[in-house]
Amino acid sequence: MTPQELANLAHLRRARDFIDREYARPLDVPTMAAGALMSPAHFSRQFKAAYGESPYNYLMTRRIERAMALLRAGTSVTDACMEVGCTSLGSFSSRFTEIVGVTPSEYRSGEHHAVKAMPTCIAKQQTRPERNGTKNLSRIEEAPASQLQ
Repeated sequence: MTPQELANLAHLRRARDFIDREYARPLDVPTMAAGALMSPAHFSRQFKAAYGESPYNYLMTRRIERAMALLRAGTSVTDACMEVGCTSLGSFSSRFTEIVGVTPSEYRSGEHHAVKAMPTCIAKQQTRPERNGTKNLSRIEEAPASQLQ
């Protein structure tokens, strides 16, 4: 990797960490890109190449992941939606169903005995949502350097 590619990757990691910390805030691609010192379009391309999904999809997956934990704890669907930074209950429910495979209400009313028996760090890893039944590169490892262009 060239020094520039390494610097870009460091900026992308910083932006990903920012998304992980601030997922509940209103975030858009220009705000995320500013943290990576890149233009929004360049940031989106680089982020997807590095982590396998667009910055917005990463943000929404992170929000759904947190909402799953809140729903398991008994939080109402509306409160979980608002707490994770979503402003539309309909959009939240649609995205939740798309990623998790069941509606937020169904997920909330389901039994989660195995998750309750696990340490929190393991439960978070094991319940991490995956899109379309495939592993997200962003959750496991970064894409190979050959894909960073």
